[in-house]
Amino acid sequence: MTIKVSADIPFGNVCDVAVVETSGEVEVSFAAHPHGGPECLWFCFRVERSGDVPQRMRLTLKHSQTMLGITVPFGVRPVVRVEGGDWERLGEPEVAEPSDGRRRISWITATPTTFVDLAFCYPYGREELDALVRDCAGYWRSDVIGVSQEGRPLVRLSNAYGAEGSERPGVYVIARQHSSETTGSWVLDGFLREMATLGEDAPMVWAVPLSNIDGVEQGDYGKDNFPYDLNRAWGSPPMRHETLVFQRDVGRWRKRCRPVLGIDFHSPGGAERQGVYCFVPDPKVFPEMHRVIAGWAQVVSEGLGETYAARERFARVADYASRWETPGFGRYFWETLGLPALCVETSYGMSKDLVLTREHYRDIGKRFADGVVANLT
Repeated sequence: MTIKVSADIPFGNVCDVAVVETSGEVEVSFAAHPHGGPECLWFCFRVERSGDVPQRMRLTLKHSQTMLGITVPFGVRPVVRVEGGDWERLGEPEVAEPSDGRRRISWITATPTTFVDLAFCYPYGREELDALVRDCAGYWRSDVIGVSQEGRPLVRLSNAYGAEGSERPGVYVIARQHSSETTGSWVLDGFLREMATLGEDAPMVWAVPLSNIDGVEQGDYGKDNFPYDLNRAWGSPPMRHETLVFQRDVGRWRKRCRPVLGIDFHSPGGAERQGVYCFVPDPKVFPEMHRVIAGWAQVVSEGLGETYAARERFARVADYASRWETPGFGRYFWETLGLPALCVETSYGMSKDLVLTREHYRDIGKRFADGVVANLT
């Protein structure tokens, strides 16, 4: 038997690998690598086969209790791509606990003829972004607005450059400040595709789909990674070079339109099944801004409907502990710019009982875009 596990693929991440053959089954157990950060969640790797092996393969995730948000693992639904085909969801996991209380989460699949790729959720990178631009037939301009801390290009899409004094409403959108939160990119993908159908009737949209590009390409999880979480680096002065780039770009955007709204697309804890919800400012601290943003959240939630919108507390105040005191994108908009911003969370695997696909994410983005446009009129 020869089974090889490798993270040498795009967005690769895996560690603590073990391969064991038992009666009629080969088990590949693995863990998500924290890549130097205090949190881990993302994994993405290839399992290659050569020689005779059992027909059944068990993929077992170890150390899930150290991964962010995997308290009830039923909602964890990774994706697989067999021998270069398309990504597909795995089914409901099997859960086992050894006598010491550790948890192992497993999925059964056929042993590949040559190889199979496994990822925590549908990947989204430069290839998918280029496909979006092509599919929209020139509607979106792609510009490099600066570089990352590692020197990678930071790409911004726009449907117009605007002009100083313009009254065209403007929306600034960002995704992937936490690099493995791929649902944010897929929802933004649907958002931008829908905006493209509106042509000149759309607001002026500037969007950064892969903001933490270093983490995306390195396979990092990206939440709370040192030296600074990108979404906690929006202070003055900014604490990361990427944030400096985005702040300067936001400054250009708001001079060239009538700035209306900022949107920041994220993913929540790894096993959350609530669907979509938004973080809004604390009404005790920002009462007027809370009122304005809650109005935006109400319109958007109605458009998302029962299928996608969280049943309870669609608009909620962040009440979890943070490692950082500096502001994120939303607070920068609320506090520094005096503009409303929605920070949006879309589950990785499931919305209530619905197992989410890429088309579901795009549909969420489409509905989100429709709600934004409706609230502009």
